[in-house]
Amino acid sequence: MIDRDHKLPVKQQCKILQLARSTVYYQPEPTSPEDLALMRRIDALHLKFPFAGARMLSRILKREGLAVGRRRVSTLMKLMNIHALYRKPNTSKRHAKHPVYPYLLRTLSATQSNHVWAADITYIPMRRGFVYLFAVVDWASPRVLSWRLSNTLTTDFCVEAVQEAINRYGKPGIFNTDQGGQFTSLEFTGLLKDNDIKISMDGNGCWRDNIFVERLWRSVKYEEVYLHAYDSVNDAIQGLEKYFRLYNQERPHSSLDDKTPDEFYFDNLPELLKAA
Repeated sequence: MIDRDHKLPVKQQCKILQLARSTVYYQPEPTSPEDLALMRRIDALHLKFPFAGARMLSRILKREGLAVGRRRVSTLMKLMNIHALYRKPNTSKRHAKHPVYPYLLRTLSATQSNHVWAADITYIPMRRGFVYLFAVVDWASPRVLSWRLSNTLTTDFCVEAVQEAINRYGKPGIFNTDQGGQFTSLEFTGLLKDNDIKISMDGNGCWRDNIFVERLWRSVKYEEVYLHAYDSVNDAIQGLEKYFRLYNQERPHSSLDDKTPDEFYFDNLPELLKAA
């Protein structure tokens, strides 16, 4: 898919394919078919029981006839970037150079486009491997503004997607994420600060603080990802591109008075942006 001998620079090829540059240089270690099947099942169970940790998931899997221990489930959950979602003690001081910011949306009701954007990363299974999906979502719409795939949990593909959303749609007043290392990094928070965007972060382990993105992940997986076993990253890109176009342009939401995310987003932009 990436041609190193092509006259077009690798950086530009990655941009066209919406891939993180780190993906090009990453040398993957093969994951066994058994682990891939188990990861696929753990992902589905996590959507159904987001509060379940490795111990509970192990018990559920054993009831389904899969003899797998808690430690193995825990290892695969870490690989997938999946965590049990519940209120935990405040352990946010993970690194002296990575401060955690307060949650700003507790009593806020976002009714105007570009008031609040949210973002997150999720695991996407393929036939012979997996990738990570990052998406930027407008809180009011909830329109998918930009997205990227990567086979590594680095910061660069997140930064690229946020920069694309800002270039195309302006900038939000507030940007909300969880406390993942990609989002507390100086590179990510620096981009937001450089654009005078207020930074908001979920409470530790509180998936409800970013409920709109969690709902999007559920829709993406049940309506697209689980119905197709992608053979390659390119297949995943094409499938997700088609799905997000349908999601934004054609799928009405009851919470939006049966408008599509596109219709609500562009109807509720600030007047200054409408005029532009």
